Amino acid sequence: MSLLSRLLGTAPDPREGVRPLWHRVIELARDADYYATARVADSVAGRFDMISAVLSAVMVRLEASDLRAESALLAELFVEDMDGQLREFGVNDVVVGKRIGKLMSVLGGRLGAYRVAFNEGDLERLTAAVARNVTFAEGAEEAAAARAVAERLMKLFNRLKRFSDAEMLSASAIW
Repeated sequence: MSLLSRLLGTAPDPREGVRPLWHRVIELARDADYYATARVADSVAGRFDMISAVLSAVMVRLEASDLRAESALLAELFVEDMDGQLREFGVNDVVVGKRIGKLMSVLGGRLGAYRVAFNEGDLERLTAAVARNVTFAEGAEEAAAARAVAERLMKLFNRLKRFSDAEMLSASAIW
């Protein structure tokens, strides 16, 4: 695809192929059990934490196959979504770019922390990463809450490994 065709909008957006998966990441991150049972804070910070955790599980799964480019496209959809959310919150244009850069840095750090735990099937390491990176509701017993979130994330990751690449991209089987 040439630069000119991308600028003029004549070529299809390559992110459209992973958009169903992005929507499924958001649905999974909004699962009420994370907030009611596992005691993740039902706040902007808590929801961001769960989006980045679920997105990390999906991206690690994609990285394990030939879908590295699709993993990068998911990160682009993350940026697009966060940009829109910041603008909805009234963040002005001058600051949005800086905030997006910081959010990408946060996602990268969390992806690194979660990647090792997912790939090694190490629930203790994942629990420690969740404890450091997830905002819990006030009054939550953080060790138990972190363990509950880590267990759910590890189950999700193990379920994702069973899907074919085509099923991952369509997100049809990831329910």
